[in-house]
Amino acid sequence: METKEKFKELKRRNAAAEEGGGAQRRERQHKEGKMSARERIEFLLDEGTFEETDKFVTHRSQDFGMAEQKPLGDGFITGHGRIEGRLVFVFAQDFTVFGGSLSEANAAKIVKIMDLAAKVGAPLIGLNDSGGARIQEGVMSLAGYADIFLRNTLYSGVVPQISAIMGPCAGGAVYSPAITDFIVMVNKTSYMFITGPDVIKTVTHEDVTKDELGGAHTHNETSGVAHFLANDDAECLALVRELLTFLPSNNLDDPPRKPSADPVDRENHELDAIVPAQSNLPYDIKDVIHEVVDEGYFFEVQEHYAKNIVVGFARMDGRTVGIVANQLAFLAGTLDINASMKGARFVRFCDCFNLPLLTFEDVPGFLPGTNQEYGGIIKHGAKLLYAFAEATVPKVTVITRKAYGGAYCVMASKHIRTDVNYAWPTAEIAVMGPEGAVDIVYRRELENAPKPEELRVQKIEEFRDRFANPYVAAERGFVDAVIQPRETRRRVIQALAMLQNKRDKNPPRKHGNIPL
Repeated sequence: METKEKFKELKRRNAAAEEGGGAQRRERQHKEGKMSARERIEFLLDEGTFEETDKFVTHRSQDFGMAEQKPLGDGFITGHGRIEGRLVFVFAQDFTVFGGSLSEANAAKIVKIMDLAAKVGAPLIGLNDSGGARIQEGVMSLAGYADIFLRNTLYSGVVPQISAIMGPCAGGAVYSPAITDFIVMVNKTSYMFITGPDVIKTVTHEDVTKDELGGAHTHNETSGVAHFLANDDAECLALVRELLTFLPSNNLDDPPRKPSADPVDRENHELDAIVPAQSNLPYDIKDVIHEVVDEGYFFEVQEHYAKNIVVGFARMDGRTVGIVANQLAFLAGTLDINASMKGARFVRFCDCFNLPLLTFEDVPGFLPGTNQEYGGIIKHGAKLLYAFAEATVPKVTVITRKAYGGAYCVMASKHIRTDVNYAWPTAEIAVMGPEGAVDIVYRRELENAPKPEELRVQKIEEFRDRFANPYVAAERGFVDAVIQPRETRRRVIQALAMLQNKRDKNPPRKHGNIPL
């Protein structure tokens, strides 16, 4: 073959690989509101930066007529590119080729870029749109999944791993996204479940649709499996791009710093009046967060799940911080099973990737009830305690109002190695609220008093004056300073600057045994 013919052959093969399952199947994707796999990669990455690998790989199956169908690329597109100039690795499943199913060959393509991502220290992004394991390949396909799961696990905490669910994701296919750090789902076009509606109807006789069982709303609001909800493919990919702007490329790097025109010493006079005078009245903790962070911008994670705790990323003087905050506007800000797990996972992610933790605390305790006890609130609540205690990144806590009982200890208290603890003058740090404390401590006196209600009101006021304030804790050094709310931004930024070169470590061990 002449050189010119060889160039033609290369061009032909490139065109064949890029054609995927053909124009007709791509058009079907478009009619369903979905981009094609290559369109997704182009939208996600900086223009002209994608370098594809293993474009000409084909499957090796000879059974069920597969020998006559060997599309180039085998339904997966893999490679690397740039997001805002930073290196990332990406794979996209092409639903137009064998339903995006996983084969031995295309699993090896994913494994190759996963290993490269870990070696060079770059984030890994999966664009999932697949019918699952390729049935015609049997155990070879399953082995491919297990090869991927292993690397998801080994590289957890080494490089950020993000999963965009942009179509079906069922059976064993859901476990890879579940191990990754963040999951983005697209409303109405994506779903995740272990067993589909048909099997469920056969086994348990439950009638449920795909969307009810494993749609984007289900996993963002009910199960907590997903972290973000997008309305279409474009919003999903834009979310992934923005998320990466807050994160370092790997566990040894610092996150990118974004120049900020927001003054470090800006005072927020609105904060002085944000906490209601009556301690049983709620306020929105997000209002506090927006007043304190750069440009008032907060990138919330798992916004729709366990709303009694708020987690997400923001910037303070241009640097990324992870924020954890009790939300009084939902379940009175109590910690329950779901909130504890949501908070613990976020704290551990931040600790993996050297992101300082800023905690806003207003917590009356753990949610009481048989459902919580039977569900294991003791074990699950301990996860949040474990995560905060184990974290060695800079930690700053601001107690805005209630800090009661065990929840005080859990929410990044001084006693579990938090570096800087502030309290507002409105803070109430005690074993429990004044009403409950009086009912226990003065029970006999109240039973024997001629006017028990008057005595109770008197004792509650005495207890509130004596204990429901930040000064007892300040006298002990359990809070480093009682500050005016308006000073919060300046104080936190100064604390984080002081802690910038913090070094701390845990005792030598293989790994701890978090109460799972």
